[in-house]
Amino acid sequence: MNASLRERPRDLVIAAHVNVDRFLRVVEFPGPDRTVPVLSDRVALGGTAALIALSAARRDVRVGLVARVGADFPSEFRRELRAAGIDLRGLEEVEGRGSPTCYIVEDAKRRQRTLIDQGAMGDPGGETRPGRWLREYSWIHLGTGDPRFQLRLAAAARAMGLRIAIDPAQEIFYRWNSPSFRRPLAPAELLFGNEAEIDRAAELAGVEGPSGLLERVPLVIRTEGRRGASAFTRAGTVHVPSARPRVVRTEVGAGDAFRGGFYAGWFAGEPLRRCLTLGARAAVRRIEGAD
Repeated sequence: MNASLRERPRDLVIAAHVNVDRFLRVVEFPGPDRTVPVLSDRVALGGTAALIALSAARRDVRVGLVARVGADFPSEFRRELRAAGIDLRGLEEVEGRGSPTCYIVEDAKRRQRTLIDQGAMGDPGGETRPGRWLREYSWIHLGTGDPRFQLRLAAAARAMGLRIAIDPAQEIFYRWNSPSFRRPLAPAELLFGNEAEIDRAAELAGVEGPSGLLERVPLVIRTEGRRGASAFTRAGTVHVPSARPRVVRTEVGAGDAFRGGFYAGWFAGEPLRRCLTLGARAAVRRIEGAD
């Protein structure tokens, strides 16, 4: 990181979803035209922006959010984010729109099916681009969200001297196309994704696999579930194995926790292998319900 960026008071601003996650537990998924009873129902703070930010903030990363929620966004969730020290100046409340809501249905075998109501994150019309306070940050993490807004935000951040990481997550399959994806890829220095997402990124970029993506972005971070995580660089590949969780409480948000742990090492100036290891440890803590 250059000297001017080190002098900025904040590390990372994350532009992505802040959700209301509604978890429904069932014995088995219903077939077509069938009904099954809900065994339990709970609501939690979710969304990639919120979960990455919480994981990073717990590890002393100075982090903020850019996201849209509705007037129905629970006040206790806002208090949770603020209590973690997360900068909420970019958390915009949209009148007349609901908060983004994920419906996560889990069966007895811990298999999941997820539906999302985009709510206030569904339409970029009228979105307020962050003001001059964005200059306080050294990096921006562009995650889930409407590509049109993310592209405008990427341009604004770049003009303010921020460095760019991109991480469309599952939305790379249904919100991004080849022309839109190639635009933020050009100035980006970091690309995150799981194996399927990195394959899709290569397809949209018109290249072959992670090695091809290195022609466009110098560092690709790929999470690989129980096999660990890999970092692809122009100097070679670094891989770390995953630790085995002592107990499985949830697998929702494990990838987001990984990113928070990775960034903790990244902003501390740790070697790449150490950053991956910290990410893997954070993911396991999330799975165990300890983070």
